[in-house]
Amino acid sequence: MTFLQPWVLAALPLVALPLIIHLINQRRFQTVQWGGMMFLVAAKALSSGYSRLRHWLIMLLRMLAVAGVILAVGRPLSRGWLALAGGGRPDTAIVILDTSPSMQARDPNVADSKLASGRRQLAQSLATLAPAHCLFLPATGRPLEIEPEELIDLPAAAPTAAPTAIADRLQTAYDFIRENAAGTAEIWICSDGRANDWAIDTGGWAGMRDAFAKLPQQVRFQLVAFPAPAVGNLAVRVTDQRVQRRGEARELVVRVQVTRTDVQGTPEPVTIPLKFEIDGVVTVVDLAVTGREAVLADHVLPLGRGAEARGHGRISIPADANPADNEFYFVFDDPPPRVTLVVADDDGVGRLLELAASIPPSKDFESRADRVPRGALATAAWDEAAAVLWQGPLPSGREAELVGAFLARGGQVIFFPPEHPVAESFAGISWRTWVSHEPALAPEQWRTDQDILANTLAGGALPLGELMIRRTCELAGEVVPLASLPGGVPLFARTPTGTGVYCCTTLPTSRDSSLAGEGIVFYAMVQRAIDRGLTPLAGARQLDAGSAAAVQAQGGTAAWTRLVGPDGALSSDAGFVSGVYAAGGRLVAVNRPLAEDTAPVLSDERIDALFRGLSYARISGEPGSGESVVQEIWRAFLIAMLVALVAEGILSLPRSQSASDGRSRSFAPGGRPLEEALA
Repeated sequence: MTFLQPWVLAALPLVALPLIIHLINQRRFQTVQWGGMMFLVAAKALSSGYSRLRHWLIMLLRMLAVAGVILAVGRPLSRGWLALAGGGRPDTAIVILDTSPSMQARDPNVADSKLASGRRQLAQSLATLAPAHCLFLPATGRPLEIEPEELIDLPAAAPTAAPTAIADRLQTAYDFIRENAAGTAEIWICSDGRANDWAIDTGGWAGMRDAFAKLPQQVRFQLVAFPAPAVGNLAVRVTDQRVQRRGEARELVVRVQVTRTDVQGTPEPVTIPLKFEIDGVVTVVDLAVTGREAVLADHVLPLGRGAEARGHGRISIPADANPADNEFYFVFDDPPPRVTLVVADDDGVGRLLELAASIPPSKDFESRADRVPRGALATAAWDEAAAVLWQGPLPSGREAELVGAFLARGGQVIFFPPEHPVAESFAGISWRTWVSHEPALAPEQWRTDQDILANTLAGGALPLGELMIRRTCELAGEVVPLASLPGGVPLFARTPTGTGVYCCTTLPTSRDSSLAGEGIVFYAMVQRAIDRGLTPLAGARQLDAGSAAAVQAQGGTAAWTRLVGPDGALSSDAGFVSGVYAAGGRLVAVNRPLAEDTAPVLSDERIDALFRGLSYARISGEPGSGESVVQEIWRAFLIAMLVALVAEGILSLPRSQSASDGRSRSFAPGGRPLEEALA
């Protein structure tokens, strides 16, 4: 139990004061042996058991009354379900608030969301604790010192469309405590326990836990948890959009996905209206959701002949348990030309690379592949290119500068090995020697969840298992394998920094592999790299809300101006709040990541294990409640004291004469009362 005035507990030894007074009072009387009283003493011994018990109860109640006064003056606190938190008033309280979209879910019986309830409950709790300093950790920037009551309406604590990186906020809290030599600190975390917010599998939690344990000052962790999911909630998003021409008219083709989350048992079929809004024009389409997911594929929205090439829109569904995932913004524009630069020492390989890059995935796309000799790289169309396919020794000198600048602005490069490797390195990697595989090997494992070898939009996997690899070139340096042969030999890999550098350790020739023969994997790999490289060139782009989008919003060459989005959002939160933004003649749509619709709620045991060995308590938050999760309970101790005094008074009352006579009178032989026999 926690006390706001723990120094008062030093007076607890006074609980023994009634006993001390009793012992002192006993010494005031002297015992004199008198023969005439021996029979009366012997008779009174028959009722001494009850008297002794009554005296002990009176003593105990007096001691409890003294203890109740001392504990009440110490101002005890109850945290949730009377968890033993230990310690007193903290010097510093640090608040980490989960502002992700899932925290905007609400119970159908209450008006407030989890986030609104958590903000009020934390504000009330911190006002009760009254720490010397109260800090709030925003998504970016330094901690903000606030008054506890300000947390309820603090703009920096408003809902966002981005996941909340709990581990990063805890690292910020640790740095603050260590650098500022803060005294006793409490870190208050309010979250619904979603896996994408906690990221417990990243591997940094153990080191962070040890770092907190080694701090010289005491740090207590308080988790206010809202784990109850929004049962049967529907979430909508646009997974793909493209502009196509039909004669002189233009059309927008969209793919919409509706996900039903946290469904118990077999979900009942429902039909929901999808509301499209583009330039003030509203279109409604009904979609039947029979399972946990439904897709509206290739839905055509006419844009008209006079419509501008670039535009934005919004799709929404009726209100349900969580309004944060009931709408999704999208932007569109005529696609830029799919320009690819091909640099190849081997003419046969160069022709295959040109072929894979020049065939567009749709007739509506303009696509071309420019073959560039290494000596003419300085004059190549770097500003137009989305990707570079490079076969030969890795770039060095001026070539490396050109490729590095291309990567820095978002271009993608796939390196293929030279026939005769040399000791050149680029981006921390280098080619070594060729290794033959007899018999030919097939890929054993590959990444299907993300990157250029991921499954298709329909969920099907690329047929990598059908490839036959006869030769690979050893790759030196730190890479992340995307596909591997038996024995862990990388076939496709990328650099760990995520700068757009990919490597293929074989060549698309019949002597080395069946890449060109099978075709699908080779073509998909090249086209997906081009798609990634087109992102910074496109006049309209989609971004997931979060730190990466915030970096682009705050560090880009053009300022972001919000065109559509929630009212009251701060300009500094452009990358964290959903909406449509104009940035230097381009349109950017920011929305919640896919994980916000699908991430599960972590079990209490998995989250509690993250704080093992630290001073930690879990408190269950109550949606819709504005009451403090920390309550002063000194009144309960005063009531207990009064009850103890009343009971002590009752037990101290003299017994009635009849009861006294009935219990103390004894009889001599013959039936006469003992008192009469002695008279």
